[in-house]
Amino acid sequence: MPGSGCDMLVKVVLLFLLAMVAIAMIGGAITGRGPLQGLGRKKAAYCAGCGRPRIGRGPCSCGRG
Repeated sequence: MPGSGCDMLVKVVLLFLLAMVAIAMIGGAITGRGPLQGLGRKKAAYCAGCGRPRIGRGPCSCGRG
């Protein structure tokens, strides 16, 4: 049966998914985030001197790390 409701439903779902992908790509381009953005930039999460977790980019409060 041409033009049945099931065909139209599949088209609507596919168009919705394509629109969501397009919005995600535009949002990623605007914010500068890509799928591989975070790879290769991991720093030490803990101080080498005292072993406490490091928060931010500044030096540790112990003065050794």
